[in-house]
Amino acid sequence: MTDATQHDIIRTSAAAQAAALAAGEISSEELTRAHLDRITAVDDDLNAFLHVNTEEALSTAREVDSRRAAGEELHGLAGVPIAVKDVVVTQGQPTTAGSRILEGWIPPYDATLVSALRTAGLPILGKTNMDEFAMGSSTETSAYGPTRNPWDRDRIPGGSGGGSAAAVGAYEAPLAIGTDTGGSIRQPGAVTGTVGVKPTYGSVSRYGLIAMASSLDQAGPVTRTVEDSALLHELIAGHDPHDSTSLTDPVGAFAAAARSKDVKGLRVGVIEELEGEGFAPEVQARFTESLEQLERAGAEIVRVTCPNFRYALGAYYLIMPSEASSNLAKFDGMRFGLRVVPEDHPTAENVMKATRGAGFGDEVKRRILLGTYALSAGYFDAYYGSAQKVRTLVQRDFAAAFEPVDVLASPTSPTVAFRLGEKVDDPMAMYMNDIATIPANLAGTPGISIPSGLAEDGLPAGIQFLAPARADERLYRVGGALEALLEDSWGGPLLAKAPELMNGAK
Repeated sequence: MTDATQHDIIRTSAAAQAAALAAGEISSEELTRAHLDRITAVDDDLNAFLHVNTEEALSTAREVDSRRAAGEELHGLAGVPIAVKDVVVTQGQPTTAGSRILEGWIPPYDATLVSALRTAGLPILGKTNMDEFAMGSSTETSAYGPTRNPWDRDRIPGGSGGGSAAAVGAYEAPLAIGTDTGGSIRQPGAVTGTVGVKPTYGSVSRYGLIAMASSLDQAGPVTRTVEDSALLHELIAGHDPHDSTSLTDPVGAFAAAARSKDVKGLRVGVIEELEGEGFAPEVQARFTESLEQLERAGAEIVRVTCPNFRYALGAYYLIMPSEASSNLAKFDGMRFGLRVVPEDHPTAENVMKATRGAGFGDEVKRRILLGTYALSAGYFDAYYGSAQKVRTLVQRDFAAAFEPVDVLASPTSPTVAFRLGEKVDDPMAMYMNDIATIPANLAGTPGISIPSGLAEDGLPAGIQFLAPARADERLYRVGGALEALLEDSWGGPLLAKAPELMNGAK
């Protein structure tokens, strides 16, 4: 394969790459090697990957090529490479959750969704960088250094899944897996010009995800097109008996919905509490323009109110750290991962104290302390209990808002990507980046973010759509239609407007 061919093929969608494989125009080994070469060329600069899985990825690709040559019926995405967020366990590959406390840990089993990827024949390129234990909105809390935004390497790629979003946006991978606890798929998508989907809670197995907040965490697709997200979503969704919260619903026809490109009669609700004050004017402008495109295509725009969304951020930052403080108790230096043994008095308690002190970063420690306090005797009802009541009110707001509309809409993030280090010493300012995405996690509803255009400093902004639980197909219907409308107006994908790192050499 020539350099020009390699340059072109990695910039196509995963669906186009799958079609080229099926037609025999390229082999999976060539396609996988092209992406590995791209990682070699640019990732020292971006730090999107914590581990690159070269040999296994190429071995999987060769196996797929052999099976295809033998006439075997394969999955539609077989041979298309993928990257996996480092909070998802992978047998035989390091899984660190971006933390020193798990440095070098190699899991003895695969997460259920990883097993689905392997069975379908997708070469796993490696594990992507993330905020430590998914705690952050910028991928700056990773123990292994921050990931940089490929649009501007002085800016953040979002968080906690900035590595997956940056890898897809920089053409290092056509597909990636992310996880979304308060917006960690959708917010990175918005600031990197990619597509991110948070599925309905329980529709994709959480077995094998290193838990931060069990009632909020959800794995989902990170891609460059809505159709690609739909195809990946169909692959990883489905009931899993290993996950007690797994839904038994049949997997929806997401790809067909994405391809329909029809929004005539679709009712889109604009959430009054998630626009205006606090949202950058250019982000708001791109949001308004996107709504106008939908309205011209036959959608009906309706204004709705969700009054309790204003309390969602506060409730989330009590529920999430409370669950995290419990889930992270297992990292104690006794069973696996890092162990620090103090020279004096190496008792079990002192080993735990030394290990957790050395292994956890500041943001993780902050949230453990906050969560432990919220769950402590005398404060449980006042803090954690009250937050759960607010959660119920948010769910009721969603139920009422969906009565007159099919989907809800808001900007995904209130601003474009901010500069590295800009908010690292101001946790409250950092937490505000999730103000629009958190309600969906509290309610378990699905959400999608797609690019809405360029805002300040030529950086991408995103528009978010939310649907009722189990109605993920609606997201792909509206997302696929708007993507096509916007790309027609832009003269091609938004990523084509990206700077040299994205579209040329390093």
